[in-house]
Amino acid sequence: MITENLRTNQLSQSAYNDYLRYLAALDARDIEAYSQYLADDVSVQFGNANPVEGKDVVVGMLGGYWQSFAGLEHDLLNIYGTDRSYVLEALNHYLRHDGKSVTVRAVAFTDKNADGKVTSVRIYGDTSPVFADGEES
Repeated sequence: MITENLRTNQLSQSAYNDYLRYLAALDARDIEAYSQYLADDVSVQFGNANPVEGKDVVVGMLGGYWQSFAGLEHDLLNIYGTDRSYVLEALNHYLRHDGKSVTVRAVAFTDKNADGKVTSVRIYGDTSPVFADGEES
């Protein structure tokens, strides 16, 4: 994960460090480590798609999705909000299975419960170039 481009960070140092660990698990596509951050009633929504609800369902969906590309790295641009509700703007650098790199600008809105577990993530970004045939970045 790249943080040198991060311009604004409104999270406390503790919440920011926790978020970096969360993103590191995501970038590593380590579904077991990532799932430890999720509440049982978590909801994940990509763009206009219907939300995926429940920890087991989300873990299953993400486990499959993460296998559809070879790598991912978040380049953090801005983080706005509080320790429990925030939005991240990032450049997401995907490595496709054919070896090509694709960068997608995206935002993710994240909410946590009182126990610090993620209850909701809403992600907005056009990942179609990651999966398009012959697409170059």
